[in-house]
Amino acid sequence: MTAYKEIQGISVQTVAGDPPAPLTGQIWYNSSTGTFRVNKTAEVGSWSTGNNVNTAIVWTTILGTQTSALKAGGGTPGAFSDVTESYNGTNWTTVNSMNTARGRLGGAGASNTNGLVFGGYPGTPPYTADTELWNGTNWTEVNNLNTGRAQLGSAGTSNTAALAFQGEAPPNSNATEEWNGTNWTTVSSTNNATRSVAGSGTQTSAISSGGNPSTTNSEIYNGSSWTAITPMNTARVEAGGIGISNTSALVFGNRPDQAITEHWNGTAWSEVNDLNTGRSLCDGTGSFSFGLAASGGNPGAISATEEWTTAPTPVTETITEV
Repeated sequence: MTAYKEIQGISVQTVAGDPPAPLTGQIWYNSSTGTFRVNKTAEVGSWSTGNNVNTAIVWTTILGTQTSALKAGGGTPGAFSDVTESYNGTNWTTVNSMNTARGRLGGAGASNTNGLVFGGYPGTPPYTADTELWNGTNWTEVNNLNTGRAQLGSAGTSNTAALAFQGEAPPNSNATEEWNGTNWTTVSSTNNATRSVAGSGTQTSAISSGGNPSTTNSEIYNGSSWTAITPMNTARVEAGGIGISNTSALVFGNRPDQAITEHWNGTAWSEVNDLNTGRSLCDGTGSFSFGLAASGGNPGAISATEEWTTAPTPVTETITEV
């Protein structure tokens, strides 16, 4: 530990427990547990309650960022919706409706002025391939998916580079399609044919987790192919996903209406702070640093909005390798 003393200016101390106020980077020997311990700074996240959406709904899609988001479509008892709401980081505002009412659809986009929605249940027929582009004011119908489907996974932080995967076609599908701003192109299939997944990321760095029937399965996309990764701790269906890459993602909610949240760090899943309001049939957007969840079921349609924020926080851990 000579190098440690040279860097920190103090030797590794022996303490019968943990020091009451350790410095960042301080290491000590805990004689009570027989372990070396360290105090360090970690990014710790939590959910806070925000202002409600105007229309309580399930099966919606949410795209954009925590401070500039768009919520489109969804379902209410006995009907599917064309309602669109814009979020500015504080309040939701109802804006122009989609051309096709639908629920369990996919979405991608950078902000509340840049969006794309695709697929879903319009009611009759049961699955649609319709795709619509949002310019901040109106929705415009553009070229359709190659495979019409609902309950699909989606990713993309731009309305010119989106990813659609899995879903109910029927039956459950493993088809993946990339959107280039004009057309959809079928690319490498996922390993699992399923629906009701939590999807997030970008067109070249996406993640799909859970599915129906409820599962812990997760896989990532690198722009060319899908690879199975370490399973989640909790089997999930109808959960929401947040993230801007396949190395940092958040999955939250579960049926029936759970608050459990997990973080993927590129290597492993870990349970983190729960939602304030458990929910299923939900969606989210944003990043692991600044995320957003809204609507869902508990058990009926709810209007609750929550913001996920991470902050540098002192944490004490046992050193397992030296």
